[in-house]
Amino acid sequence: MQTTDKILIIEDDQNIADVIEIHIKDLGYKLDRAVDGRSGLEKAISGDYALIILDWMLPEMDGLDVCKNFRLEDKYTPILMLTARTDEMDKVLGLEFGADDYITKPFSVRELVARIKATLRRLEVDKRELEKESEKEQLLFGDLSINLTKRKVTLDSQVVALTAKEFDLLTLFATNPGRTYNRQVLLDLVWGYQYDGYDHTVNSHINRLRNKIEKDPANPRYLKTLWGVGYRFSEPEELVQ
Repeated sequence: MQTTDKILIIEDDQNIADVIEIHIKDLGYKLDRAVDGRSGLEKAISGDYALIILDWMLPEMDGLDVCKNFRLEDKYTPILMLTARTDEMDKVLGLEFGADDYITKPFSVRELVARIKATLRRLEVDKRELEKESEKEQLLFGDLSINLTKRKVTLDSQVVALTAKEFDLLTLFATNPGRTYNRQVLLDLVWGYQYDGYDHTVNSHINRLRNKIEKDPANPRYLKTLWGVGYRFSEPEELVQ
């Protein structure tokens, strides 16, 4: 979990970056800047940041590619995307490629600061939750093992590569076996903001998660669907063979 006091903004509009820097400093953070996608990706990978603010439309490499490539190296540092795109599928793409939140241009500075605070607050909550779970570091469900502190998942002793959001989804389910969550609740709890209407985001993450942890994704053992209701994780007695 990040403890740095630095935030990186990758934005080619210097006026926007200047305004954001003023308010970032008011929050007590230092700001690093990059004006194109390629140099921004290099800074993001080599640096240590509490948050990355990433514009979608950038020279050299667009924000979506920056996000995708950064997530191959770092699965946990939160990314807030700035976008002039208003199409729902564009926003869903940003979330699925690893962004934690997005804000549409033009935006108010007050809203942006609120989003930044909310993202950093969630980071602190996650840190405290991990500390609470330190005594219950390992969750075991038959062949499936989840290490909460190391954020490591294995199936049949083989490491399963999960994205940050896939791990968060799995952890939510596995720490509450038997409890059913509908799509909107999952969006609120895992993405941390009211993404009304983005059921596709949940569906695609659930499908990818099943493909990684289920031996037969069409007949899942762990992650069950309650048609018309939502999803739940199997209770221990259901997993006894």
